[in-house]
Amino acid sequence: MSADVPDGFSVIDLAVRVGARDRSALVCRPTAPPPPGGWPVVLAFHGGRSHPDMMRRFSGLDVLAAHGRSVVCYPAGTGTRESMLTWNGGNCCGEARDGGADDVGFARALVDDLGRRLPVDPRRIHATGMSNGAMMAYRLAAEAGDLVAAVAPVAGPLALESIRPARPVPILHFHGSLDQFTPLEGGVGRRSVTRTHHRAIRDGLLEWVRCNGLDPEPSREPVPCTDEGIGIERIAWGEGSAGEVILYELTGGGHTWPGRVPESFYLGPSALSFDANPLIAAFFDRHPRP
Repeated sequence: MSADVPDGFSVIDLAVRVGARDRSALVCRPTAPPPPGGWPVVLAFHGGRSHPDMMRRFSGLDVLAAHGRSVVCYPAGTGTRESMLTWNGGNCCGEARDGGADDVGFARALVDDLGRRLPVDPRRIHATGMSNGAMMAYRLAAEAGDLVAAVAPVAGPLALESIRPARPVPILHFHGSLDQFTPLEGGVGRRSVTRTHHRAIRDGLLEWVRCNGLDPEPSREPVPCTDEGIGIERIAWGEGSAGEVILYELTGGGHTWPGRVPESFYLGPSALSFDANPLIAAFFDRHPRP
């Protein structure tokens, strides 16, 4: 846990059975009393070839539990090596995709288990994720709109060939123009391990704009940023609506979590003065499930 995160939560190890497979997650539970309707839940999916502990360090989302904002759940993907797990996000990635892992079923089972253990608000189940985890968050939005209220993917595209969500799902996306793993403009990233051909980020977002019934012409505004070499533009479709779609495009940013120091220089630059976590928390607050 980062030194700037107060000690306001406890960590629970969860294990759930999905089909013939045992699955697990780390859960950060606030020590504060729950709100009257129960705790909001944030499902935070790690990147490909990663694991829950790394996602905790990478994203800093523990802060939401420490400040009593929500329960934060870090699910574990699948793979033969515990430190190199992946998600079946669609056309990516690795063993999870190749083995047809039922990760949507896992998310449902995990939320059910949380509901038996903790007072949670079923209308405030949200998802975020990094890279391959972002793809998983998109898959939940597309296939489990009855479960998740809104999603906030970071540095990972929509990896499904087509989507037919059950309802308009609000989307908040963060992406860097210098991402060499899941390129902003699509294609195969220069540093990609899987050599997956990714959809362009805006193409995927325009799929959501269409499905959510929004005007395809967005609003645009610059966002202040003091990091040298990085500029940020906020691009929004249907702003303020129940199905709004928002993109923070970080020109000069890499395959990183805005506001966090990346664990490897291979990931590229990060906008340290621009913290994604308060924006994600506020977005989720605005969008309970109808």
